[in-house]
Amino acid sequence: MILVAGSANLDFVVRAHHIPAPGETVLGRDFQTFPGGKGANQAVASARAGGAVTHMLLGLGQDAFATPLENSLQSAGVHMHIVRTPGHPTGTAFICVSDDAENAITVAPGANAELRPDHLPSLAGFTHLLLQLETPLDTVTAYARAARAQGVKVVLNAAPARALPPELLAHIDVLVVNEGELAVVSGHEGSIADCLSRVAVRTVVVTLGHRGSCARHNGAFALQSAFPISPVDTTGAGDTFCGSLVAALSQGQPLVDALRFASATSAIACTRWGAQSSIPETTEVEALLASTPPTSTEEAQALRTFCGLN
Repeated sequence: MILVAGSANLDFVVRAHHIPAPGETVLGRDFQTFPGGKGANQAVASARAGGAVTHMLLGLGQDAFATPLENSLQSAGVHMHIVRTPGHPTGTAFICVSDDAENAITVAPGANAELRPDHLPSLAGFTHLLLQLETPLDTVTAYARAARAQGVKVVLNAAPARALPPELLAHIDVLVVNEGELAVVSGHEGSIADCLSRVAVRTVVVTLGHRGSCARHNGAFALQSAFPISPVDTTGAGDTFCGSLVAALSQGQPLVDALRFASATSAIACTRWGAQSSIPETTEVEALLASTPPTSTEEAQALRTFCGLN
């Protein structure tokens, strides 16, 4: 059983030819709103794609923006522990998606910033606590410390990128970052392997976009090539990866199998619009896994070279 403690945002998404540069105005086309927020996206991925019993601690305002977020989590089977914050609106995110499926995101945290250490529910029965950095850092640290003290595995998706205090890293079992976040957390801009060697966490997973992912566990490396897709919208792909990865780990899958499952789940999500709306069902992930051969020797070698492991 998994507890996700983190953010929930209503995403305002506009499609445009390209993401505007500073001072530039771009005429967009399609506009839609989607349930989002790193925490909520990961909870939906854990429950819907990963098939894990999933709870979520989240902060919401007393406004209309909260309703679609609650409906999305409920429809995915996520059990909610909601902290209402009068005077603070539900979190929002403003997202521009370009025609090549890249995105630029600005987040207004709202109620997400009001989660406090004493809001953490009982951890009895939970195997994993999944955290991100869209809620206050002192709260994230307090949750990690409490979980570690009770024997609950702590997984941190260190996004948005920021330097992490040693006190927080000391309570993390699995750290999930993308390439840019790894550089920030490690304080180094060398190869993936060099950066990983500087992070004092037993298991670190790095997502590498269209290349795949790389993990270091107890000094050994595992590599997973990306599944071949034609992306439509990459919003929430990293969150989908995180949620489904933790779901797989909570069900006893070895890290290498969990990486493949998470990669397949996020690949499907990239072929659809939105964050939570793009997350597939477990049966869809299983079908993609069954129809796609494992990472070939050539793919693995290319990924090793990119990561600086040769």
